[in-house]
Amino acid sequence: MPHPLAPCLWFNGQAEPAARFYCSIFPNSRITRVVPFGAAGAFHNKPAEAVLSVEFELDGRPFSALNGGPQFTITEAVSFQVPCDTQAEIDRYWDALIAGGGQPAACGWLKDKFGVSWQVFPAQLLGWIADPDPAKAARAMEAMMQMVKLDLATLKRAYEG
Repeated sequence: MPHPLAPCLWFNGQAEPAARFYCSIFPNSRITRVVPFGAAGAFHNKPAEAVLSVEFELDGRPFSALNGGPQFTITEAVSFQVPCDTQAEIDRYWDALIAGGGQPAACGWLKDKFGVSWQVFPAQLLGWIADPDPAKAARAMEAMMQMVKLDLATLKRAYEG
């Protein structure tokens, strides 16, 4: 049975390279279908064999990428969260997603080389910043606000006081 929801990322000719890039980073990922423009390519001034869309899975979750053209661009208004259990996992995802021209941002956010925003963070962080003890939550939030790539040990020390 298909998943009820799947994000579709809009690209200007980079749908297939982006899908291949993401599939190379996340486990249990694969491209499931590449759809050419076919006869509709003539309408879009594209050769029939040019890629219109790519369907793929990241860690078993469905995604699609569309070569929709330059009319729309991806912004930071939408991002994908990558909760991690260890610092090694944070480092691996961060380094892989920023490779080839990505840009770091603040608080565990980054933009990859295709312009897609990601939040790479320790899975525990969401609980720490929502802790009912306001002092613990504030310490964790303050520590996070000082970081670019998040450091699990430093965040934990801040949270624990």
